[in-house]
Amino acid sequence: MRNVERTGTAAPSPPPQLTPEYLRAKVAEALTEDLGPEGHDLTTEAVVPAGLAAKAHLKAGEAGMVAGLMVAQEVFRQVDPEIAFRSLTADGSPIEPGDVLAEVRGPLRGLLAAERTALNFLQQLSGVATLTRRYVQRATSAGPAVVVLDTRKTAPGLRPLQRYAVRCGGGGNHRYNLADVVLIKDNHVAAAGGVAEAVRRARRCGLPVEIEVDDLEQLEAALGEGPEAILLDNMSPAQVAEAVRRTRGRALLEVSGGVTLAAVAAYAATGVDRISVGSLTHSAPAIDISMEVIETWEA
Repeated sequence: MRNVERTGTAAPSPPPQLTPEYLRAKVAEALTEDLGPEGHDLTTEAVVPAGLAAKAHLKAGEAGMVAGLMVAQEVFRQVDPEIAFRSLTADGSPIEPGDVLAEVRGPLRGLLAAERTALNFLQQLSGVATLTRRYVQRATSAGPAVVVLDTRKTAPGLRPLQRYAVRCGGGGNHRYNLADVVLIKDNHVAAAGGVAEAVRRARRCGLPVEIEVDDLEQLEAALGEGPEAILLDNMSPAQVAEAVRRTRGRALLEVSGGVTLAAVAAYAATGVDRISVGSLTHSAPAIDISMEVIETWEA
């Protein structure tokens, strides 16, 4: 077991929606869920003496990327302000099995009451960052300029945090919500009566337009209306390469739709500008992180 001690590493900047107010409210909601409305850890209160203090380590059980340390810190702070939290690394840093990510000191009752909620946030967000990093590494090995993006396929209520975790893994953020960007999808196209008409109607918003197309025929129709970006949905790498050739830089091109870790390099090699991957947030496995009490003493 080793302390990481990377306190000089700068964490990625959070998206604007990840405000202190959001973070405090989200942690409070999670603690109410775990401790109940009265805020009681019945087992700890029955077993652990009130005057017992402790030092504990938050420790990685597997390799990955860390994200969510500031959330874990807020959890401990809300449970008991007397708990001191010291990060030994920074969000967006690689971790190895046995690395100590943070040290917490204070009343043991508070440490144990906060443990599960803090770890839930830290494990889930680190899982998102880790999966994102794997996609980014494979994609940029084949197309150095390509950007890997998240999507709106986030856990309800956790979008700002998951988008932050994607940044910790080296990815970028797509539109935050439906009021953020004009993105015409297949059902919009069907309602408008075709790709060209959908783009023309969307122009009334006075904003840049991105449209999803399913094949090269729709691509040609979209290019005729001059959208700023075109999303190539569920196309093969060969089709995407042909789309890049036909577009010739007239619009930003984005790949989306079931892009797996095994296939992302093939898509990146086509010269496409962006690859959006829903699984970064909806299917990332949690990273193994635990809390280990190192020593106790009477306060």
